[in-house]
Amino acid sequence: MSYNLLKGKKGIIFGALDENSIAWKTAERVYEEGGSFVLTNAPVAMRMGAIKQLAEKTNSEIIPADATSIEDLENLVEKSMEILGGKLDFVLHSIGMSVNVRKGRHYTDLNYDWSGKGWDVSALSFHKTMQTLYKKEAMNEWGSIVALTYMAAQRVFPDYNDMADNKAYLESIARSFGYFFGRDKKVRVNTISQSPTPTTAGKGVKGFDGFIEYADKMSPLGNASADDCADYTITLFSDLTKKVTLQNLYHDGGFSNMGVSQMVMEKFVDEE
Repeated sequence: MSYNLLKGKKGIIFGALDENSIAWKTAERVYEEGGSFVLTNAPVAMRMGAIKQLAEKTNSEIIPADATSIEDLENLVEKSMEILGGKLDFVLHSIGMSVNVRKGRHYTDLNYDWSGKGWDVSALSFHKTMQTLYKKEAMNEWGSIVALTYMAAQRVFPDYNDMADNKAYLESIARSFGYFFGRDKKVRVNTISQSPTPTTAGKGVKGFDGFIEYADKMSPLGNASADDCADYTITLFSDLTKKVTLQNLYHDGGFSNMGVSQMVMEKFVDEE
């Protein structure tokens, strides 16, 4: 159902790889709510995905950009404002990558060159994006910037590897840069700590299928889906949340406040 929450609003969506990705689902919901946007991803990711289909479906344009490159980001922001006809109202940062995870390197045996690359893509790129938006006066007042994160930034999930460190850094950037964006530009910056979600990136984590089942049994409302996350992101892009900023917002069916659930306990009892 559409309420036209984003009618007339313009923005950039990072990270729409395929129809399973949260960025893809969010783009569809933004379009349904009357918003317009530019899609972007790294050139290598775009070759792997189906972003052109999304662009056609949502009547949007694509600007390839390496989010770790200031030059690419400056080009992205400038061209986006040209295409959309003015300053931006929302930005979604939904990108993350760990070479160590992909290559199966254990957290106690990291390749630090790979760690640096993953940190740059997953976390520092968020600072680079906001710095570019800030310097170019690219955001309208009461605009909204959102990045996706995960609770491994606060708690131990062994197989999440160095992505946990990246997400912790990402959340710190949101708070620190969010202060300046709020004070100087009246722009909101928040992170959404989402349930484990079967996206292309999520499936790359060892033991993911077992963990997603565990999280679902632990959460009183069950896991939040990619579609659910898209709906939540829309509320943060809208004017309904104009005074919400510097927050890490848990969107996980209640998992983050659970110690243990009856369903999980019953599973252990059944195994005895």
